[in-house]
Amino acid sequence: MYITASKTRVLYVGVTGKLSNRIYQHKTKADPDSFTAKYNVNRLVYYEVFGQVENAIKREKQIKKWRREKKVNLIESKNPKWKDFSSEPGLQRGEVM
Repeated sequence: MYITASKTRVLYVGVTGKLSNRIYQHKTKADPDSFTAKYNVNRLVYYEVFGQVENAIKREKQIKKWRREKKVNLIESKNPKWKDFSSEPGLQRGEVM
């Protein structure tokens, strides 16, 4: 489960089995008609790793229902400067946060 943001902090919550690949798709605008491409939402600002895909999907759905303020608080609890984690070497191993 991950959250990406634009430089102006438009947010997108998603889930994937291959986080580094998915972020690459966001950054390269693989789907030019997508929400993330339209609003340049391509900076990985938060993510959680799950052993079971069902748990990741439940968490994604939970967070998507939250108001923006709660999502911002979640991001800032682990990433107060809104750093883009996508270039971190430990990303694929889930070691960044």
